Order: sequence, then C-alpha cells, then structure tokens
Amino acid sequence: MKPSRTNPTPKPHLTCVEICAGAGGQALGLEGAGFGHVAQVEIDPHACATLRLNRPHWNVVERDVRLFSAKAYKGVDLLAGGVPCPPFSKAGKQLGSEDERDLFPEALRLVEECRPKAVLLENVRGFLDAVFTDYRLSLKRKLSILGYESSWHLLNASEFGVPQLRPRVVIVAIRKDLAVNFHSPIPLTDGAHPKTVGETLVDLMAAGGWEGALSWAAHANEIAPTLVGGSKKHGGADLGPTRARKAWASLGVNGKSLADAPPPPRFEGMPRLTVRMAARIQGFPDHWQFTGGKTAAYRQIGNAFPPPVAKAVALRIRYAISGNPSLQTASN
Repeated sequence: MKPSRTNPTPKPHLTCVEICAGAGGQALGLEGAGFGHVAQVEIDPHACATLRLNRPHWNVVERDVRLFSAKAYKGVDLLAGGVPCPPFSKAGKQLGSEDERDLFPEALRLVEECRPKAVLLENVRGFLDAVFTDYRLSLKRKLSILGYESSWHLLNASEFGVPQLRPRVVIVAIRKDLAVNFHSPIPLTDGAHPKTVGETLVDLMAAGGWEGALSWAAHANEIAPTLVGGSKKHGGADLGPTRARKAWASLGVNGKSLADAPPPPRFEGMPRLTVRMAARIQGFPDHWQFTGGKTAAYRQIGNAFPPPVAKAVALRIRYAISGNPSLQTASN
C-alpha cells in the first residue's frame, strides 16, 4: 500500500515549528487543525524517514534539538513538541531535571528565540505528580517572564475517539494578550465513544483468512491499555512490561512480541498485533507508513501522541490565536 502523498482538504493554515516530532502523531493532529509545518526537528533517523516518506514536502530537520536554533522562525504561530517522557515517567525513575533527557530547558530556549503566539508540549501523566510541583511552578514562572499564560491539562485519549486509555498531559502556553481565548478541549460526546479493540482490529485480524477473527473480536470488548514504546535504552517489539502484557492477554492478545502478518486461516491461540494494528490503536490513519524494522516502527508508534488528541488541542489553540469561533469545538 502506497502512502498518501496528498494533504487533507486544504485549510487556511497557521505556521508551526515542531520539536521531537517522532513519527508524526502530533504533526498529523496539527495538520488536521490547520497548522502548516515550517520545520520539524527529530533526532531519530527512522522517524525522520517516516516523516519524509509520508509528507515529502515537509521540512524535516534531522538533528538533536539541543543543536537546533529557532531564530530563523521568529514570529511562528506555534511551537509544539512531545519532549521526552522518561524524566517524568515512573518507569524512567522520575529524575526530572536531573535526567539528561529533560528537554524542557531547550523548549524554553526555542520559545525565547522564535517568540511564537502559542506553545504546546506533551508529556506523561507523571509530570503532574507531587514530586514535580516545584518543576511545574518553575516552568510556569519562566513562561510568564517570556510573556505567556500557561496551563496543563490531563487528557485521556479514549475521550477523543482513540481506542486506548492513554492518559497524557498537555502543557499549553498562550501569549498573554491572546490567552483569554484558550479553553481546554472538551471530550467527545457519548455517541462518539471509541471502538473496542475487537471492533477496531477485526478486519485486520481477518485479513489473513483467520476463521476465528469474529469470535476473537467479540471477546476483545474493551479499549486497549496504553501502548508502551520504550526508549533507546529500554523497550522492544513487545507491548510493554508484565502488567501491560497481562492486560492485553485479558483481551485475547499475546503481548510478548509483534507479528509480521495477521493470523493464518487455521490459527489457534492468542494472536499478536502487527505494526499496522498497533498504529490503528494509536489513532494513526491506515495510509500512514512507518520506516525501519519491526522494533523501530513499533517504537515510533508507541511513543506517539495520538493524532485525534493532538488535533483537539490544536483546534483550541488555533481558536485562541486566530479568534475564529467556528474552531471552538474539538470534535470537528
């Protein structure tokens, strides 16, 4: 299947610089909300190749964000990024500012360099833990000095149509003269609850002719646990630590590894997810392709910000900085 080389329906767009862009989860959401990327900074070569494959016209800067300057993009509408999660994750020992992977200081540097109208940074739920209270207050104070009103919001991907719990924190900073227009995105209505794992994946599970796909789907009748992509130091082509694999097993999925293809006709036992199945669970459209081997592709998917959630937040930001009342709802 060839990747889509065309953009979604053209919209009047604002400009965006994105750091730690990964495989494009946040980028797809921003694009869907009408933001046009002028630069995407990402250090991982596989993720950069994924971005270039799917959107050849994007300006992908393959570089450590510490070596990137945003001075050339002064006046951009939005600076966005999913700064590394391990410094604030329980799995990453929650070292915060003592962790070499903490890139919030770099994000602040870039804000000062390009002075965007708004900032959007995504991280794990652990960012809100009490141990990081001083860190959060320090971040808020520094953003205020730079001229921004900031807030953080805990969002569950399942509330925005993604078939996965996936709690995530979004840090939003709006220039003070525009901040009054920003409101946290509203979860979708009850009629738009996410599909279950079975409903989401039944066609992919049946693609190899497996006769048991429908029976499996009926059993996999809950949303998915949070996908875990791991880091360069830890994690591989599996669905996470023991607790996560047990949760997947309760849905009839073998989480010890990923499959290269859907189950064959006479398959028995618990099926494994393919890379494409994992991508759909994360909210990626089926046309979005991933480069690299199975481990590299799954790591890109598991670490991504689900596109529907990114779009919901970006619509609110777009409304705040443009004043267009038609953008107040996140469900468009």
